[in-house]
Amino acid sequence: MRLDKPIGIYLLLWPTYWGLWFASSGQPSLKNLLIFTAGVFVMRAAGCVINDYADRDVDGDVTRTQHRPIPAGEIAPKHALTLFLVLLAIALMLVLQTNLLTIILAVIGVLLAAIYPFLKRLTHLPQLGLGIAWSWAVPMAFAAEQQTLPMGLWLISGAIVLWTIAFDTYYAMVDRQDDLNIGVKSTAILFGKYDLLIIAALQIVSLILLGLAGVYFNRGVIFALGLVIAAGYFIAQHLQARSREAEGCFNAFLNNHRVGMAIFIGLALDYNLQY
Repeated sequence: MRLDKPIGIYLLLWPTYWGLWFASSGQPSLKNLLIFTAGVFVMRAAGCVINDYADRDVDGDVTRTQHRPIPAGEIAPKHALTLFLVLLAIALMLVLQTNLLTIILAVIGVLLAAIYPFLKRLTHLPQLGLGIAWSWAVPMAFAAEQQTLPMGLWLISGAIVLWTIAFDTYYAMVDRQDDLNIGVKSTAILFGKYDLLIIAALQIVSLILLGLAGVYFNRGVIFALGLVIAAGYFIAQHLQARSREAEGCFNAFLNNHRVGMAIFIGLALDYNLQY
C-alpha cells in the first residue's frame, strides 16, 4: 500500500481538496471532509496494490521497483488481489455515506483506477489514464456537496489531468531506460527529446485552466497568488530535471506536493478572507 511513501497521498489529497473547497464555496461539511480524506488514503493504497499486481512480471526487471513485495517474493499475487478487494470494500462503505450521484461517480472512479495500471501495456499514454482517475475526485466532490455537476468543475478536472501527466512524466523519466528495455510504454518514451518542453506546456495550460476556474467560481487575488507560487515551483522543477538524470527527475516529481499545497492554501485563504 506504500503508506511509508506518502507522496502519492499528497498528490491525490490536494486536488481532492481543491474540488471540495470549490464545490462548497470554501466551507465543506465535516462529514464530506472526513469521507474524502479517508477515501484518498484508501484509494491511493488500492491503486498501489493493483499497480503492483499488474506489474508483477516486470517490476523485477526495473531497478527502482525490483524490491517491491511481489517480485521480492514477500507477498503472493493472490494475496495482493485480496487486499485490493478489501480496500475497495472500505471505499464502498465510505461512499455509501454520501448520495446516489456520488455513488454512481465512485463506481466509475474505481473502474478508472483499476484500468490505469494495465494501460502501459497498450498505449504510450498511461499517464493520461492516471490523470483522468486522479481528477475524478472533483466531480465526486461536487456531487457530494451540491448533488449537481456545474460546467466549471471540468476546468478544474482538466487542469488536474494535465498536471498529473506532467508530474508523472517526470516520474516515468526515472525509469525510461528500463521501460525501453522491457517494452513498457510511457509518456516519457513518447515525448522523447521534447519531454521537458511538453511538460512545461502541460503545466502552463493547467495553470490557465485553474485561472479560468477561478474566474468561473469568482475567486480573487489570493487564489491567483497561489497559482503564481505554483508557477514558480514548476520553473524550479524544470531546472532540477534539465539534465534528465534520474535523481533530478525524481526530485522534480516530488516537488509537485508543494504545487498542490500552494494552490490549495491560496484557494482556502481566498474563500476565508473574502467571507
